[in-house]
Amino acid sequence: MKIAFIHYHLKTGGITTVLKQQMGAISDRWQTLVLTGLFPETDFRARIIHIPELAYSSQYKRQFDPNDVAQAILEAIHTSFNGPCDVLHVHNPTLAKNNQYLKILKSLQAKGVNLLLQIHDFAEDGRPQAYFPEAYPADCHYSVINERDYDIMLKAGLKPSGLHLLANTVTHHRMTSSPIDLPNPMTLYPVRAIRRKNIGEAILLSLFFQNEGTLSITLPPNSAADIRSYKDWKIFVKDRNLKVGFDRGLQNDFETNVMSADSLITTSITEGFGFSFLEPWLFGKLLWGRRLPDICDDFEKKGIRLQHLYDRLLVPVDWFGLHQFRTKWTNCVRYACRLFNHSVDNALIRQAFDSCTHDGNIDFGLLDEDSQKKVIAVLIGDHKKSEVLIQLNPFLVNPGDVSDKNSIIRRNREAIERHYNNKQYDQILCDIYDRVANTPVRQSIDKRVLISAFLNLERFSLLKWSDYAE
Repeated sequence: MKIAFIHYHLKTGGITTVLKQQMGAISDRWQTLVLTGLFPETDFRARIIHIPELAYSSQYKRQFDPNDVAQAILEAIHTSFNGPCDVLHVHNPTLAKNNQYLKILKSLQAKGVNLLLQIHDFAEDGRPQAYFPEAYPADCHYSVINERDYDIMLKAGLKPSGLHLLANTVTHHRMTSSPIDLPNPMTLYPVRAIRRKNIGEAILLSLFFQNEGTLSITLPPNSAADIRSYKDWKIFVKDRNLKVGFDRGLQNDFETNVMSADSLITTSITEGFGFSFLEPWLFGKLLWGRRLPDICDDFEKKGIRLQHLYDRLLVPVDWFGLHQFRTKWTNCVRYACRLFNHSVDNALIRQAFDSCTHDGNIDFGLLDEDSQKKVIAVLIGDHKKSEVLIQLNPFLVNPGDVSDKNSIIRRNREAIERHYNNKQYDQILCDIYDRVANTPVRQSIDKRVLISAFLNLERFSLLKWSDYAE
């Protein structure tokens, strides 16, 4: 078969890593080609054709006709393969990073190209600024990376014959690096600290670490809003002399940091696939922190034990000012609905907020940074408040403490190696390509269903949905 791939860019990151894995899975047996708007930053062993109009609209500002771009893609494919491709595999096409992307894909489809559209991230999931107002391509194949998204897409109108579950594989590191000898136990949060990663919660947890333990966060974010939030957290930590370090990933490589850590943590409020729930175990390290049911359910079905993680971290609403937060939260809900042209009854909004603040407490992960800082400041200023929080969240007595630690690590590593290996991934991917190339489908996506599924008001977090306010 002849498989062509499209992505906006080949910068270092999650989707580029996945694309490399996919090419590695098939390049020995089939012909491959990558079409991209930006050349890779590092070595990328593949046949690459640069089509500038495929880049983000922010990076390519010239006006162009989508049909002309589609024709250029076709010509590039025909030249490279000496004929058409069997499948054109497109990554994250439903995010409006390029405002002409859907028109390009629909033009290719009209020219007879078999499309496989792989969705890693949904605009409907907290990214209204990246939302396409137009319909997504119909009568083509789609793939998603977890069962939550698979079920949502079925409800939105796709059929099992045209929808494919392609969970990511996990890299099995050889562990060649030596750990660094540290004076105190280190809990590592291996993360690029965008707002959704909820680093304020990790900082709060650090107040309860035992034995002079420290928290280390590995990488800074890239986007402007995330950078502002990150810098403000660094200032907050420094001003209060907290045992939290930043940018550790700029000092040491990933493997060295992981091997030097006593345990790893995640406090993210949302994930696509959830590598962070899998990778630590392969290094022989315990992972603890916030459990995301929609993501972790997939892993637990495969025998990976994550029951020691917590689903929420409750804090009293009177620690940060309920009235002001209610106003911010309600305004953000209404704004998001307007951006999606989605209607929600005011009574339902009030009901959802009341549910979130039941018994005078709220999940810390739903708060914006300003409210989170007020909570942490209360804890620092009044040590008796720690007892209040422990009563609400008993796991804070000794966070990350698991009695059968070695057994959990061993069992989870074995389960991950069994279910997320390259051999399995390669077979699933090849089967999907065969179905895309040989099985026409008639289907379309009802975007209203996607919006309703992801715009869950009882889990509506300002870290995810609001703009950052300094």
